[in-house]
Amino acid sequence: MAFLAALQFLTISPPLIRRMFTPRELGRAVGFFPLVGLLVGGLLVGLGDIFFMVWPPPISAALILVAWVVATGALHLDGFLDSCDGLLGGATPEKRLHIMKDERVGAFAVVGGTLLLLLKYLTLWSVQDRLEACLLATVLGHWAIVLPIVFFPYARPEGLGRSMKDNAGWWEVFLATLVALAASWLAGGERGLLAMALVGGATWLAARSP
Repeated sequence: MAFLAALQFLTISPPLIRRMFTPRELGRAVGFFPLVGLLVGGLLVGLGDIFFMVWPPPISAALILVAWVVATGALHLDGFLDSCDGLLGGATPEKRLHIMKDERVGAFAVVGGTLLLLLKYLTLWSVQDRLEACLLATVLGHWAIVLPIVFFPYARPEGLGRSMKDNAGWWEVFLATLVALAASWLAGGERGLLAMALVGGATWLAARSP
């Protein structure tokens, strides 16, 4: 049940469970975030193999990026846009939270989102090992969400993230880290483990920033 909650929350998967998930199920779902990332990465790799056989690299890379955004429901992209507006446009924590809750998109979000998509596109076009790149990006990206949820305070008094945080703990961190470690080693060996260490360090530093 927790895995299905993670799958439905992080992707556009059809709702296999047609009811609201309990706070406990949402908290346990956090431990399965990297596994969902592994499924998304595997999908991108499979589609990429097909695309690159049919179309030239520039078009194939663009199609993989489109599939990436669609498969995740643009959830991560939306969060990144909100973060760009809030962190760069707000002078105080209260102002940042207010901006991030606003549904409107500001200049920082537009510029940041454009640069992020451009960077992803160029990376998918030029990378030699798409299997390693796609799996590491999706698995470690989802693993990086787990650490702040469990180890850092929630910024708002209530919300969906509050339910996850209040019901997630060391077991979810252990499960998520175990999946991320296995996937990183299988996808990239020592380079995969190095990438995981860098992602963990960067996430920790970003979460500790005022």
